[in-house]
Amino acid sequence: MLLRQGQELEDPGDKWLPKFLEDKSKQDLADMLSDPSLLSALTHSPQTIHPSLKASHDALQAALTENVDRAAQLLDLEARLAHQRSTTQAQLLSTHALERQWRAKQAEMDRALAQFAPASLYQRLAQGVVEQEAVCQALEESFLEGEGDGALATERAVSDWARRYREAKKLYYLRKERKERWDEGRVGGWR
Repeated sequence: MLLRQGQELEDPGDKWLPKFLEDKSKQDLADMLSDPSLLSALTHSPQTIHPSLKASHDALQAALTENVDRAAQLLDLEARLAHQRSTTQAQLLSTHALERQWRAKQAEMDRALAQFAPASLYQRLAQGVVEQEAVCQALEESFLEGEGDGALATERAVSDWARRYREAKKLYYLRKERKERWDEGRVGGWR
C-alpha cells in the first residue's frame, strides 16, 4: 500500500495480531471473532489498528476533509453567485426603466422642439416666400384696381402704397434669398 508521503507499508498478512491481543487466550479470541461489532472496533480502534490501515484511514480522512472544505467553498461561491445574479438582475431592470424614461423624455423633447427642427423651419420659410409673394401681388392688384374707378390717387396715397410695396417686396426677396441659400446648402448646421 502506498501512503501519501510516498512511503510504502507492507500488508501484515493474515498472521498479524494487534499487540493488545497477543496475550489473550484462544477462547477470548474466539469470542471476539464471533462478535462482528467487537471485531470491527478492534480492527479500527486507534490503539489496535495496523499502521497500513491507519495510513489508509488517514488518507481517506484527509480526502474527506478536503472534499468537505471544497463543498463549503462551492456553497459560498454559489451564494455569492446567487447574490451577484440578483444584484445584476435588479440593475438590469433599473437600466431598462431608465432607458424607457429616457426614450419618453427624448420623444417629449422632440415634440417640443419639432417646430424648430430643420425640416419644419424650411417648410415655414418656403411657406413664407409663397405668402409674401401673394402679399406683393395683392398690393399690386389693389393699386391697379384703385385707379379703375376713375378717381385719381393722391400723392400721399401713392407714396404710402409705394412704401408698403417696397417693404413687402424687400421682405419677399429676403425670404426668397434665404430659401435659395438653404436649397444650395449654404446654411450652416442644417444638413
